[in-house]
Amino acid sequence: MTDAARVDVWLFHVRVYRTRSQASAACRAGHVKVNGASVKPAHVVRVGDEVRATLAHERILDVDALPDHRGGAADAALAFTERTPPPPPRVETPDRVLRDLAAGRPTKKDRRDITRLRGY
Repeated sequence: MTDAARVDVWLFHVRVYRTRSQASAACRAGHVKVNGASVKPAHVVRVGDEVRATLAHERILDVDALPDHRGGAADAALAFTERTPPPPPRVETPDRVLRDLAAGRPTKKDRRDITRLRGY
């Protein structure tokens, strides 16, 4: 293990992104921040840095180690500490708005009820 590594390589080695080119593209697009600053793919990351990577949601990772190669998931889990907060609870919504299909076109009241139930 070394004392510094490129941020795109580190993200690839710890399995945040599936390929190094995806990690580089995320850095260029501004989806990766190190210690609060957007970084380029060649930015150096060191042990103790905070890395924020945005995929479908933002992941907050503290760098604990700098692996030399991409290993298994168990090895990757040892290289960082996950500090991502849990997602907010999902709001329960009814599966479908039930109404008599033979009633024809929905009335204005029906449309308002449907809109309120769907949460628009």
